[in-house]
Amino acid sequence: MALLSVADAQASVLKDAHPLPAEEVPLGQAHGRVLAADLVARRTQPPAAVSAMDGYAVRAADVATAPARLKLIGEVAAGHPFDRPIGAGEAARIFTGGVVPAGADTVVIQEVTAREGDTVIVQQPSAKGRHIRAEGLDFKAGETLLARGRPLTARDLALAAAMNYAQVPVHRRPKVALLATGDELVRPGETPAHGQIVYSNGFALMAQVESEGGAAVELGIAPDRLDATIAAVRRARALEADVLVTTGGASVGEHDLVQRAFAAEGLALSFWKVALRPGRPLMHGLLGHMQVLGLPGNPVSAFVCGVLFLVPLLRRLSGRADLGPDIESAILGCDLPANDERTDYLRATLAPGPDGAPVATPFRVQDSSMLAPLAKADCLLIREAYAPTAAAGSRCAIVKLAF
Repeated sequence: MALLSVADAQASVLKDAHPLPAEEVPLGQAHGRVLAADLVARRTQPPAAVSAMDGYAVRAADVATAPARLKLIGEVAAGHPFDRPIGAGEAARIFTGGVVPAGADTVVIQEVTAREGDTVIVQQPSAKGRHIRAEGLDFKAGETLLARGRPLTARDLALAAAMNYAQVPVHRRPKVALLATGDELVRPGETPAHGQIVYSNGFALMAQVESEGGAAVELGIAPDRLDATIAAVRRARALEADVLVTTGGASVGEHDLVQRAFAAEGLALSFWKVALRPGRPLMHGLLGHMQVLGLPGNPVSAFVCGVLFLVPLLRRLSGRADLGPDIESAILGCDLPANDERTDYLRATLAPGPDGAPVATPFRVQDSSMLAPLAKADCLLIREAYAPTAAAGSRCAIVKLAF
């Protein structure tokens, strides 16, 4: 099967992916979830004209000039409206959030008043409407304030609560099964035998899944046996995972059994191998309704493929419109040679240049097994297929690393 471009591979991964069904969740559990429907205000905020300050509710006509002496006839606290109107020459003590009584059309702040028993002396004039929050100042019932497809922020949750939503409709979180393959892998904390390495891919991928609102399920490490790999794939199906992500075993060696296991289960393969570095032996297909991503075993390759393919897939399943990855501009920090037929995603650092623009400098060694440079990297510097030589100081494209 011919090498696909990165763009075509991304389009293929997303082609059959659709937002997952909606569910109602309590507002306190909705942070980061994606709205499955528009939220329309169920009330007007504020529901009546209220005071923005502590002071006195009065008629503007009575305080057009100062000093003015007014009769104090009552008190208005937040949540306790006053039961009679304010007449000529009268005032009511009012606190922030209190409903402005009928007849009053301005609030005089307490700092410009004095008290003599039941008399309020207003020492500065006040115009109509001062220190009053009008009914509906924030929003009105029936307004659409939060649109479907929006990941809910802390600010959104406060707004939804003010709109009187105790529960909100959000797309179901994607369930992602993670499977590692290979006799050479041992868990962190174990002592590797000669020729073995410590498994690391799943921890980065799990963080990517959870950062994007998915629910990760670890299937462990399958040994290099076809029956064990098939059994692990069947566990993912039994869990009703929306996505199965495998790492390792997707290449062409005798011990690379993932493709054979998927074929035995009836995988509808959409592609295998992408014009990408790192990450060429990337596989994608469908097992029924379950999306399958077979990632390379090299840890940097698995991570980069997660950024380019897994994250956009999770965002689509979650109902988001902004699929990413977001490509930004930077200044190249060193000369780069011409590129070959594969798009490169070079691990690079970012630093502010003399004019403040970010300067991206790739690490000298870009081996896909090296996790230390990946941990130090701030971005992936993109070198398109067949890109010509590029000089330091020229513009380049980057994807910032947020995971």
